[in-house]
Amino acid sequence: MSTTTIRLPEELKARVAAAAKRSGMTSHSFILAAIAEKAEQESMRADFDAQAEERYARIVSSGKTIPWEEMRGYLEERLAGRAMKHPKARNLVR
Repeated sequence: MSTTTIRLPEELKARVAAAAKRSGMTSHSFILAAIAEKAEQESMRADFDAQAEERYARIVSSGKTIPWEEMRGYLEERLAGRAMKHPKARNLVR
């Protein structure tokens, strides 16, 4: 483990201390947890962005997509518990 120094404004330091106390943690543990949570969020965001880019590339390469109105209707019906046929992809309208 290595040491990193961070300088917190007094107001933030007090807020961290209060939040840590409410959580039953030390300020140090609270800060570590917050940094780990933020790092995980950024990792998930990067994965999401990569998946979106991959899907968009497939749309561009195939030229096929499902209009949002049809997909939304399909999803709403599925959420309501009704069996639905998956909408068919068709040529992208530009």
